[in-house]
Amino acid sequence: MSDNEIDDVSGTETTGHEWDGIKELNTPMPRWWLWTFYACIIWAIGYAIAYPAVPLINGATKGLLGYSSRANLDAELVTAKAEQAVYLQQIDAMDVADIVKDDELARFARAGGGSAFKVYCSQCHGSGAQGAQGYPNLNDDEWIWGGTPEAIYTTITHGVRYDADFDTRFNEMPGFGRDEILAREQIVAVANYVAGLSGGEADPVLAAEGANVFADNCTACHGEGGVGDAELGGPAINNGIWLYGDGSVDSIMAQLNQPRHGVMPAWGTKLGDTTVKQLAVYVHGLGGGQ
Repeated sequence: MSDNEIDDVSGTETTGHEWDGIKELNTPMPRWWLWTFYACIIWAIGYAIAYPAVPLINGATKGLLGYSSRANLDAELVTAKAEQAVYLQQIDAMDVADIVKDDELARFARAGGGSAFKVYCSQCHGSGAQGAQGYPNLNDDEWIWGGTPEAIYTTITHGVRYDADFDTRFNEMPGFGRDEILAREQIVAVANYVAGLSGGEADPVLAAEGANVFADNCTACHGEGGVGDAELGGPAINNGIWLYGDGSVDSIMAQLNQPRHGVMPAWGTKLGDTTVKQLAVYVHGLGGGQ
């Protein structure tokens, strides 16, 4: 018989431990809990024997079943790459315009292009291809060098003003003020004319004077009325989409005086033709492709 005290309230034997007048009851764990605990111990021992479990210096125990999640993953990757190879071979052999017409192949290309875009293109064009100041938005239907699958493919392949590629897209706006091609009065007038083309605030008298200046100096690249010319890389300036500035007279004058020109790398040699085609299909499918 135990010499431990019996608690008056609960009728349970105490352990003999007491702290600040509080006595600890000797309440054993429920039997079902103990048996569950013992079963878990047995299961853990069996698992450690059957599967890789015990860490060693250069690895771990292999287990009697020889199971390896890493080996399973490697096998799944081999299978996935083999299945992808069929599509990649088709993409490699086809023109980008034909890829777009093939629904199944286009879905595969867009998925691959979307992944490549996040790695190589989102830093400039944004994760959603929304662009930023100096970096074109790829979601709209305004294209400096054309928005057809072939045009996008060419732009990605050879880049823009990328000196290392002989076939790069190239067109630069003259520094009308910097190089004294136009007088200040002419720059002010044509800036007002261009601002008015897109519905911005402009002085009508100056804009009328600027129309002649624009016709003599700007239509060769930007087209009559500022509609743009994708063949020459002349952006449209008759809408509210501006790569630099906000379309105000001051921002247009700044570009006329000291033009800014962006540079895009040529991705053809860096990524390979197959990846570039997937990128072209992805960008074309963003919603603004022509």
